Amino acid sequence: MGLDADRNYHFKYRHHCNMCGASLDKSKVLGIRLNTSQGLKPKSVFGIGVSVMKCGVCGLHYSNPQPIPHNIEEHYNIDPSEYWAEEYFSGEEHKMTYHEMILKKYLDFKPGMRALDIGTGVGFSMLEMEKIGFDTYGIEPSEKFIKYAIEKNGIKPEKIKLGMIEDSLYEKEYFDFIMLRVVLEHVYDPAKCIEQAMSWLKPNGILHIEVPSSNHLIAKLINLYYKLIGTSYVTNLSPAHSPYHLHEFSAEAFRRHGERANYEVLLVEHYPAQVFFFPKFLHPLFIKIMSHTNSGMQLAVWLKKR
Repeated sequence: MGLDADRNYHFKYRHHCNMCGASLDKSKVLGIRLNTSQGLKPKSVFGIGVSVMKCGVCGLHYSNPQPIPHNIEEHYNIDPSEYWAEEYFSGEEHKMTYHEMILKKYLDFKPGMRALDIGTGVGFSMLEMEKIGFDTYGIEPSEKFIKYAIEKNGIKPEKIKLGMIEDSLYEKEYFDFIMLRVVLEHVYDPAKCIEQAMSWLKPNGILHIEVPSSNHLIAKLINLYYKLIGTSYVTNLSPAHSPYHLHEFSAEAFRRHGERANYEVLLVEHYPAQVFFFPKFLHPLFIKIMSHTNSGMQLAVWLKKR
C-alpha cells in the first residue's frame, strides 16, 4: 500500500464493507501500512501510512482511507518490464490446462464461446483462451501493456479495449466465461466491478477471480513480529508499488456478496505462491503448511451466475 511522490492522489473514506455491506463499526483496525517497504525496522522508515481494516462479518481487508489517483491513465501506464519480473514474459505461468479442466466441469463448453479477460496485461491469457477455443476479448487500462500485447503477442487490436472495467461497455449476457485475475485488489469498488462483469455473463456463465487472500500465513507472522517489537505496523496490502493493493479477500466475502449479486461460489482454492521475509531454507516448510491450511497468499474463486 503506498503513494508515489510523482503521482497525485486524493483520499476517500470507507463507511461500510464493500463486499458484504456491513457498517464500519463491524470492522476493526489491524494496523498501519506505509507507502514503501517497511523492512525489519518500520519505525526507521519514512513514508505515508494509512489504516488497514478487517471486516468482522466477511473478513475483507481494506485500506481506510483509500488513495484514489487523479489520473487513472498515469496510475496504470507502467512499462511492462518495470511491472513484471523477467520470467513472466516466458508465458509459462499462463498455461491454462488446469483452467480448461475446470471449465469443462462447470461450463458446457463449445468452441466459439465468448470469453473476456479483464486486466489483460500483455495478452498471455487471451492467447491461452484462444487455444482452448474461445472467441476472446480483453480490457486493459495500460496503453503500454496493450501496445506490447498487439506488437509482441499478436493480439488483434479490435479484440482489446483500453480502459477500466467500470467504464467499459459490452452487451448484456454476451460472454460465457470471464476472468478477473489480479485485478480486484487494485480497484476502489470491487463489488461493483463483479456486478458489472456478471451483467456481461450469460445465465450459468462462469466468472473466475484471483486475488490476494486475507488469510495469508506469512502476513500473519510478519504482523506478529511487528507487534512483538512494539509497533502498530502491518504488512497487509503489499506490494508497496503502483498500482497499489487496496483489498485482500476471503471466500466468505464472495459468498456474502453473491447473496446480493445473484451468483454462487462453485469452487474455492488457495495458492501458496511465494514466500518473502523469511530465510530461503524455510520456504519449502512454509509452502507445505500453507498448502495444508488454506493460508496461501493467493485466493481463487469460480463463480456461477444464477
